Amino acid sequence: MIHHVSIPARNPGHVAAVLAELMGGSCHPFSPLEGAFMAASGDEHGSMIEVYPEQAGLAIPQDDKQVCFTDNAAVPPAWPFHILLSVPLDETAVQRIGDREGWRTKTFGRGIPGRQPFFRVIEFWVENRLMIEVATPAMAAEYEGFLKNPSASAMDPEQVRRMQQSYRRAPAAA
Repeated sequence: MIHHVSIPARNPGHVAAVLAELMGGSCHPFSPLEGAFMAASGDEHGSMIEVYPEQAGLAIPQDDKQVCFTDNAAVPPAWPFHILLSVPLDETAVQRIGDREGWRTKTFGRGIPGRQPFFRVIEFWVENRLMIEVATPAMAAEYEGFLKNPSASAMDPEQVRRMQQSYRRAPAAA
């Protein structure tokens, strides 16, 4: 089980507040790092998303102490990271929040093109550059059902090739 993750944002306080809204939780400053915030779900697992200023980094310190924060010299336009976040909201409520923020929010099926999807997720693009796959309760059940009993076609080499090709496209202009 993953209890928390950290993500970068241009506006950490705002992003953490939106994520807390999605999770039905609350937003608080994240004391160890100035300008960082956390979206705490309030669930029984202590699920939380720490939202750092985009230039922040984590590093191994020169001494033998715990992790230290550092500044990244350059910030990438997009991040090679995502999470699947189960939320208590329905698809309409998630879409409404994404629309209000002006963030791309769209439902997609994951799987082999031209076939019944293995499961569905909502691509919720934080600040239109970091993807969080949001799952409503029904979508989370689809995901859990698939991962507990994956389809044999999910491992077929030809089907895997088709799936990989469907993801290789030029990104939209920034």
